[in-house]
Amino acid sequence: MPRNILILFAHPSLHRSEANAPLLATARQVDGVSVIDLYAEYPNFAIDIDKEQQRLRQHEIVIFMHPLYWYSTPAILKEWQDLVLEYGFAYGAGGTALKDKIFLSVTTAGANADAYCAEGFNHFSLRELMRPLEQTARICGMHYLPPFVLYGARTAGDENRIQPHLERWQRLLIALRDNTLDLNQAQSAASLNDVLSLSAEDM
Repeated sequence: MPRNILILFAHPSLHRSEANAPLLATARQVDGVSVIDLYAEYPNFAIDIDKEQQRLRQHEIVIFMHPLYWYSTPAILKEWQDLVLEYGFAYGAGGTALKDKIFLSVTTAGANADAYCAEGFNHFSLRELMRPLEQTARICGMHYLPPFVLYGARTAGDENRIQPHLERWQRLLIALRDNTLDLNQAQSAASLNDVLSLSAEDM
């Protein structure tokens, strides 16, 4: 049975985006995927907690989709977490609303992949930098998957790397929706890009 996917999209200046805008458009074309543009829906950060919690209840897979800002998410996604993931709903006594749901982050990074390692400019892998999201998912009883990322996003258009990434993104969404992604393999990977590369012939 297909699984419903909820994408919480956050980009404070989408009109300037070369990579996130087409990623967003691609996601909107996949059946079974609900896309929420948080900056468009909440321009004053007045997040409707009840509405967001209801959205979470209605979906089996939750995706944060965003550019990487200072090794984390844009501000509205942190605000969303602080307000929506309440004690008694997402964690703590009686807080089982998200139990067994799948969570992942889909992001774009300005630097190339070789900058995200112990010897690189950023000293940590992207999965290591995303540990706060990973731990948040675990506290909420969710199955965490590593990030799916477009590295070197600033030059991806000039280097003709956006279209292949869009095709992988669409394949990933369909595999998640149709439950054809090997979750055990995916959970231990450094990124979902690696998993898609390994299983491209099966997807």
